[in-house]
Amino acid sequence: MTGRLLSAVAACSLLLGGSAWAQGVKIGILNDQSGVYADYGGKWSVEAARMAIEDFGGSVLGQKVDLVTADHQNKPDLAVSIARKWYDVDGVDMITELTTSSVALAVQDLTKQMKKIDIVIGAATSRISGDACSPYGFHWSFDTRSLAVGTGGALTEQGGNTWFFLTADYAFGYSLEEDTSAIVKAKGGKVLGSVRHPLNSSDFSSFLLQAQSSKAKVIGLANAGLDTINSIKQASEFGIVAGGQKMAGLLMTLAEVHGLGLQAAQGLVLTESYYWDRDDRSRAFAERYFKRTGRMPSMIQAGTYSATLQYLKAVKAANSKDSEVVAKKLREMPVDDDVFNGGKVLANGRMVHDVYLFEVKKPAESKRPWDYYKLLATVPGDQAYPSAAESGCPLTK
Repeated sequence: MTGRLLSAVAACSLLLGGSAWAQGVKIGILNDQSGVYADYGGKWSVEAARMAIEDFGGSVLGQKVDLVTADHQNKPDLAVSIARKWYDVDGVDMITELTTSSVALAVQDLTKQMKKIDIVIGAATSRISGDACSPYGFHWSFDTRSLAVGTGGALTEQGGNTWFFLTADYAFGYSLEEDTSAIVKAKGGKVLGSVRHPLNSSDFSSFLLQAQSSKAKVIGLANAGLDTINSIKQASEFGIVAGGQKMAGLLMTLAEVHGLGLQAAQGLVLTESYYWDRDDRSRAFAERYFKRTGRMPSMIQAGTYSATLQYLKAVKAANSKDSEVVAKKLREMPVDDDVFNGGKVLANGRMVHDVYLFEVKKPAESKRPWDYYKLLATVPGDQAYPSAAESGCPLTK
């Protein structure tokens, strides 16, 4: 009798717990918090999401908004396991950030099956809103196509018409190399070769020697985070730039430039979707973020703020947190906040906005800490991203 009573109490508790979770609105930040991309998004993206929730008022539809977070360690199987538990047990309504393309693709496939919403920020592969698109999946901030149009197109037009790629050996690297190669060739350039390296490499010497011996004018770094920082540092030791070849960081953010320092990073050309010193709104947001973290936000962290805020706006506008209804609202509503102005979401889930081509300043040109970029060009959103019909997303056929 006692055993049956305890079982009944436990079952009742589970039901009550499930009901309580169902009544709340819960957002999950799933990203790399301890590995190669920990500085790229990491705990700093978590803080950006907290800011968005606070700025929205901390509640929606009369319900408190809660935030959960976990480190996926760049392992797709671990990420899927965490996401499944969040959805099945913890009542999470939306997962965002999702650094690392292999992770983002795996989690988006799960969210599609479970009819839950994901908004990808830190993963770059254009497949997220292309052939792997989902009715409940969204891609914010940037992708490999926008980076390729910005950095690849600009350098080729400036005379860097032969390329060799140093590519991270997973989905993101492949997409970035493929998209940039297409832009280089469309601009009349040539790709002389490529080499792939494992994620989180410490020794790039053999890869850099292959790039150096190719005699390509531009060595395109189709990697990110610490891999990009280490590639550039070791290239300097080999005298690659001094020898006349140019290094192109195809996915670099303010965090990587800060990690390198202006002495090492000066002259690099890169594309970002957000820069803290772009205008009054971006500066106001960045200064508030700086007071909380002691650093300026990258496009990953700023993008996490924007996506979290837009999701809450969509829940409010839909007067529901039902995924079908909220996803419809996310595709209908314009995106206008302190990070992105005049953004729109296409049928394939791609959020389209302008991106910016920057050159890293010389140390003498910087007037204060985090004053790192000179604006070279603004790339309109409809040039940076393909249309929904061109993206390869099955939803648009």
